[in-house]
Amino acid sequence: MTASSSTDPLLADVPAVDLVRTLTAAGQTVATAESLTAGLLSATIAGVPGASAVLRGGLVVYATDLKHSLGGVSDEILTSEGPVAASTAEQLAVGARTRCGADWGVALTGVAGPDSQDGHAVGTVFLGLAGPGHTEVMRLKLHGDRWTIRIGAAHTAIRELLRCVRQRGRDPIGMGE
Repeated sequence: MTASSSTDPLLADVPAVDLVRTLTAAGQTVATAESLTAGLLSATIAGVPGASAVLRGGLVVYATDLKHSLGGVSDEILTSEGPVAASTAEQLAVGARTRCGADWGVALTGVAGPDSQDGHAVGTVFLGLAGPGHTEVMRLKLHGDRWTIRIGAAHTAIRELLRCVRQRGRDPIGMGE
C-alpha cells in the first residue's frame, strides 16, 4: 500500500501538499532545524508524494550543544539568551538553510512540557524562517499536551513557510536572490 495524504496522520489539517507543490513550482527547496519537534516537521513534509524534489534534509538539534555544533547558533546567543529564544530560532533557520544548501530554512525551538524551561512557559515556541532575501521569527503560544504542542508547531511552520514562499513568489526581487 502506498502512503497518501489520506493515510498519513501527520498530514491531517495541514497544507503540506500545497507547500510541496508551491516549492516545486518555484524550483525551491527547504531544510529544517528542529528542537522540540525532533523531526516531525521534516516527517510531515516527507509524507507528501514528491517531497523528495523539495526537502533537502533536516537537523534534529534537541540538545543545546547541537544547536551550536550542527545548527550554527553562536555560543554567545546560547549563553545570553538560551536555547528557547527568537535569536536562537533565527540562527537555526539560517543554519539549516546554509548547511543543507536549501533555499528555505525553517527552525522550531520551544517548550513542549510537561514543565517550563528557563522561565518559558509550556507551549512557548519560536519559529524561524530564512529564505531568499527574507528572515523572520515568530513567537507562538500553543496549548495542550506535549503531542498537541509539537504537532501544532510543525503544522504552524508549514502554514507560515507556505505563506512566505507564496509572498516571495509575487516579489520578483526576492525570487532572484
